[in-house]
Amino acid sequence: MPHGGTVRDAPPARRSLLRGGVGALGLGALTAACRVGPASTTSFGGSGGADRTLTAVIGYGNDGTWDPTQTASAFCMAGNNHVYEGLLDTDPISREPYAALATAIPADPRATTWRFTLREGATFHDGTPVTADDVVFVYDRVLDPDTHTLAKSFFATWLKDVRKVDARTVELVLRFPFPEGLARLTLAKVMPEHVFGRPGGWNKAITGLAVGSGPYRMTAHHPKSNTTFEAFGEYNGPRPPAFAKMNWLTIVDAAPRVATVSGGGGAGAQVADNIPYANIGQLESAGMTVAGGAGMNNLFLMFNTAHPPFDDVRVRQALRYAIDTEQLVEVALKGHGTPASSFLDEANPSYRRARTVYDHDPDRARALLKAAGVSGLRVDILAVNVSWIVDCLPTIKESWDAVGVRTTLSPQETTAVFTKLDQKRDYQVVAAASNPNQFGLDADLIMHYNYGPENLWMGYTRWADDPVARRLFRDMERATREPDPARKRTMIQEYIDVVAEQAVLYPVVHNELMTAWDPRAVTGLRAQPYPGVNLLQATWA
Repeated sequence: MPHGGTVRDAPPARRSLLRGGVGALGLGALTAACRVGPASTTSFGGSGGADRTLTAVIGYGNDGTWDPTQTASAFCMAGNNHVYEGLLDTDPISREPYAALATAIPADPRATTWRFTLREGATFHDGTPVTADDVVFVYDRVLDPDTHTLAKSFFATWLKDVRKVDARTVELVLRFPFPEGLARLTLAKVMPEHVFGRPGGWNKAITGLAVGSGPYRMTAHHPKSNTTFEAFGEYNGPRPPAFAKMNWLTIVDAAPRVATVSGGGGAGAQVADNIPYANIGQLESAGMTVAGGAGMNNLFLMFNTAHPPFDDVRVRQALRYAIDTEQLVEVALKGHGTPASSFLDEANPSYRRARTVYDHDPDRARALLKAAGVSGLRVDILAVNVSWIVDCLPTIKESWDAVGVRTTLSPQETTAVFTKLDQKRDYQVVAAASNPNQFGLDADLIMHYNYGPENLWMGYTRWADDPVARRLFRDMERATREPDPARKRTMIQEYIDVVAEQAVLYPVVHNELMTAWDPRAVTGLRAQPYPGVNLLQATWA
């Protein structure tokens, strides 16, 4: 949730997955380790003045796809939110939509036709005016039945067509009333047709070409090192840039990431995300503000249902009941988490406790394994090497060993894990991180991100052809089309109960994400409950 990646791009960019190093760290002689690229590309903020650079440390790779129709990369999605605009965009915390490229939000969210007028004077970073043709260009890609993008899953079920009315006006034609769609329009970033419509244009977007109409334009991109931005002087939209320049460093390992932001003042970075829980006190004592955002971020387990005995729901359930989730939260997450009691986190507006909740019950786990005729089971957990995920793995192993399941742990680079999955290699169980809140809060979106007949994740689980899965997918589509809000919520809760019971791909814990910043340098920052940072309302202190 990953954290990040996409559906049809380089593996590390496919999912909302987190990457990171292992464990807690001291803040001593680590500063030298922070130079992750050539000196000319990783310089920090420097002295004061209006032209000084805001330096941010992102705890995820910047080498995923930058194609906004494809990416779920934490770094790339966060960057794109500063470079591009949708017709509407959403507040990073409340996720309420506001007019971005469009001049207004439709007055009737339940209408089946939404008309938008583009902001007068809006231009792309190359100086070309934004037109209705550019809007149609992007939506044609998103809705193209032969083009498999991540964004397609967020739009195709309810959006029928997008039409040009005149040079600055477009109409969106819906299949049925779908008020939730207004917030989703931020996921269709408007891109210049004359740039990305050329042969090879979309491939350039994947590798880091970003040309939008947003408040910041990308000035340099160095995969595995840093990406730089500067204020777009011609921007005339609702959230103008406050920083003349920004340098976003990608530092996946926890120790150098924390050391970089711990200097305070202009000696290092002014803001960093993905702060390890063990370092909160150290950073606060250094004068930093550290705040958390609780949401959908989660450690999930994903079973290969084509690999016996994981085709048996009793085995999947047994392994879930065996996990001491309370110990996991206390020891690995330092109290900054909650055992999953639904696929949705407890702060989600649609949350309710699932019918099946996997409280720690080793006796029940043993009984389920016995009922399934399974003994002497050996399990290898293929895991991403995100720092907090790796911290959780020993508790899972200890819990499974305690019920007679001999467990080995195989944490690897996120890229390596998902390359194996993309290549359809055999595996037993994957432990990774996910956060669909990158895309929004509505439960229909979150569940379709993870479940669906053509969903990437269901391909990994080899579960899509199971009769229970086929019935689930039909129920999901009926819920999407349900016009009555109360009835829709009930229908979603009913199929979430099925997802909980089946335990094919399901959260173990939901945890809090921590962001740190120097309040002496920047103000207006808010910790968000999904990876990355949003600086569109921040400014120098």
